[in-house]
Amino acid sequence: MTATELPQSLLATLPGHHYTDPTIFALEQARIFETGWFCAVRSADLDKPGAFQTVQVGRESVLVARDRKGNLNAFLNVCRHRGARLCTQETGQVQRSLQCPYHAWTYGLDGKLIAAPNLGAMEDVDRGEYGLNTVHLREWLGYAWVCLADEPPSFDDTVIADVAGRLGDAGEIDAYDIAALELGERIRYDVKANWKQIIENFMECYHCATIHPELTEVLPEFADGFAAQYYVGHGAEFGDEVSGFTVDGGDGVQPLPGVGEHQNRRYYAITVRPQVFINLVPDHVIIHRMFPLTAERTLVDCDWLYLPEVVASGQDLSRSVELFHRVNQQDFDACERCQLAMDSRSYASGGVLVPSEHHIAEFHDWVRSRITD
Repeated sequence: MTATELPQSLLATLPGHHYTDPTIFALEQARIFETGWFCAVRSADLDKPGAFQTVQVGRESVLVARDRKGNLNAFLNVCRHRGARLCTQETGQVQRSLQCPYHAWTYGLDGKLIAAPNLGAMEDVDRGEYGLNTVHLREWLGYAWVCLADEPPSFDDTVIADVAGRLGDAGEIDAYDIAALELGERIRYDVKANWKQIIENFMECYHCATIHPELTEVLPEFADGFAAQYYVGHGAEFGDEVSGFTVDGGDGVQPLPGVGEHQNRRYYAITVRPQVFINLVPDHVIIHRMFPLTAERTLVDCDWLYLPEVVASGQDLSRSVELFHRVNQQDFDACERCQLAMDSRSYASGGVLVPSEHHIAEFHDWVRSRITD
C-alpha cells in the first residue's frame, strides 16, 4: 500500500533512512542547523567577563564569550592563522584574551586580533580583517541564540512565530518572565537516536498512557492521546486532586507572579524548530536544547528554571525535577527503541501517523522543504 492509498485517518511518516543516512544528516546540518537560529547557551552560564563556552552548531564549533563590557559575542572557534581549534574546552574562563595554543595568535573578547609573534613587522596586516569570524547572536528568554548564515532569517518570523503558532499569541510567554528565572537543575542526556525522533515524540501524546504514568496522573487529559501541541493556545489542565507539577502531584514551589488565571494549573508545551522545547507550568519553566551530533546520536540539555528567591532559599526542588526527568528518560528510551528499527526493511517506506499525530506531518514537510533541492 503506497502513501497515496492510505486510509484517510493515516498519514505517512518520513522513510526510515531519513533517520540514519549520514548524507541526509549532513544536509540537515548545512541547510537547517547552519542557516537558522540555534539556541546555544544560557546567558547566565557566562556570568563574568572572559567566561566562554563552545557549542557544536551543525558542522561548526561556535565559541560564545562575554567581553569586558558585559556583552556576549559569538565566533567560529577557528584561529585565522592556520585553522587550529582555538578553544578545546567546553567551558572556561580567561582574563582578557583568547590565545591560540599553536602559534599564539591572540584575540580580544570582541574577536579582534590583538597580538601575534612578529605581528609588528607585518605592517600590511589589518588586525580587524584578521580577527575571528563572527557569528550572529541574539539573546532571548535568557539564552544566546546564534545563526551561522551570512544573512540570518528574521527572528520574529521563525523563533517567535513558532511560539505564536503554538500559544496563539507570542505575548503569552511574557507572563513567565523566563529571562529573570534562575537555574535550579540541569541534566544532560546522551540519546542514541536521531534528533527528529525526539521532536516527533515531544509533539505527540499518543504514547502518554503507555509510557508516562506519572505525567498522566498530573495531566489526566494526556491519557486520551492528544498532546497539548495538537491545539493552538491550549494548555493541558492539572487533575482535580493535583496541586503542583511534581512527581506525586503535591505542592510545587512559589508560583511565577506574572502567570494569569487562564494559565494557572495548566501545562503548555512549545516546539521551537529546529532544536528547542519550552515547557511552561505555573511555578517553573523547563527548557530542552538539542545538539545533534550524528544521524543516530543527540545530546539534550534540560534546564529547570525557578524564581531567583526559590533557588536562593535552597528549597527542595527534587519533586518537580523528578517528574520531567522521568518523562525525559521514558521518552528517550522510546526514541532509542524506534531508532533501532530505522534501517529495517520493514520501515524502508516509513510508518504512519494516526489522527492525534497528524500535526507531525507539518514538521516532516518543514524538514523536507529544507533538504530537498
